[in-house]
Amino acid sequence: MIEWAFPGVLLAAPLVVWAVVFAWRRRPRLTFSSNDLLRPGRSLGRSVAFLPELLLVAGLLCVLVALARPQWTQRETVVRSEGIDILLVVDTSGSMDSPDYTVGGRPASRLDVAKAVVGRFVEGRPHDRIGLVVFGEEAFTQVPLTLDHVGLASFLGQVQIGMAGSRSTAVGEALAVATRRLARLEAPSRVVILLTDGRNNAGTLDPETAAQAAAALGIKVYTIGVGASGEIRGPLGLLSRPRGGDLDEPTLRAIANATGGQYWRAGDTETLRRVYEIIDALETSTAEVKEVVHAEERYHAWLFAGMILLALQAVLSTTILRRLP
Repeated sequence: MIEWAFPGVLLAAPLVVWAVVFAWRRRPRLTFSSNDLLRPGRSLGRSVAFLPELLLVAGLLCVLVALARPQWTQRETVVRSEGIDILLVVDTSGSMDSPDYTVGGRPASRLDVAKAVVGRFVEGRPHDRIGLVVFGEEAFTQVPLTLDHVGLASFLGQVQIGMAGSRSTAVGEALAVATRRLARLEAPSRVVILLTDGRNNAGTLDPETAAQAAAALGIKVYTIGVGASGEIRGPLGLLSRPRGGDLDEPTLRAIANATGGQYWRAGDTETLRRVYEIIDALETSTAEVKEVVHAEERYHAWLFAGMILLALQAVLSTTILRRLP
C-alpha cells in the first residue's frame, strides 16, 4: 500500500496553485488608449499562451509530491515466541438448546450465544494457540491447538447440539481430554475455559479427579455456568421447574479453586460477554510480536517529472512563448 513519509507537505498544494495564478494575473501589462488596431488573428502561440503557467503549476505539484515521499510499504508481523495455550471446552448437550438468552431482543439458545461470545474471544487473541473440545455424553477434541484462528472460527460455527451426545454431560471426561492435550506441550501458561449448563452424569472420570490432574500439571481451569435463573412455568402456571436446569455450581467452583482459576455464573448474554472479557484481561498473552515494515521509495519519478516540467516551462517562457509587458 502507498504511504507518505511527510503527508503534511501536500497541504501546500492549494497555496502553490493560488500563488501561480495570482502572480500571472498581477504580471505587468502595457496600457494603450485603444487596441482596435492591435487585434491579432488567431495563432498557435496565442492559443497556447497559458502553457507556461500550467507547466509551472504541474511541475511544482510534482515536486511537492516528491517532497512528501510516497512509499510502497509492506507490513509483516513476526511472532518471535508463542503465547498462551488455551483450550475452549464447550458443552453441546441437549439442554444447551434452551432459548433462555437474548440477542438483539430476540430469544437465542445458550449454545448459539456461547459460540458468538467465544468467537469474539478468539478474535482478540491472534498470537495464542487455541483449541476446541466439545462434550455431551462423551468428549472429544474438535480443533487441536492452533494459530489458525480463521479455521478455528469455521469449526466453531459448525458446533451443534448433540454432536457429542445430547442426553447427558461428561464434565470430568471433557476436562480430562483438555488436560491430556495441554500436558504434552510446553508454554508459559496453559489454560482451560470450561462452559456448561449441567452436572457430571456421564463418563468414568469424576470432575474433582480431573481437576487434581490438571492442577498437578500446572493447568489453570476457568469454569462458567450458563443458563438463566428463575423458573419456567407450565400451563396455567400450575407447574414449574428451575430455568437453570441441572447446573452443579459447587463442582464447577471446586474445579476452579483446585487449579487456581475462577468460577462465574453467567445467567444472561451480557454477563457471559463480560466473563470472557475478564478472562481475556486476566490471561495476558506472552507472545513476543514484532512488526517489520518493508518500504520502497516512490518519489524519484515525481521529482524527475517535476524537474522536466519546470525546465520545459523555463525554456518556453523565454523563447517561443515569451511574453512582453
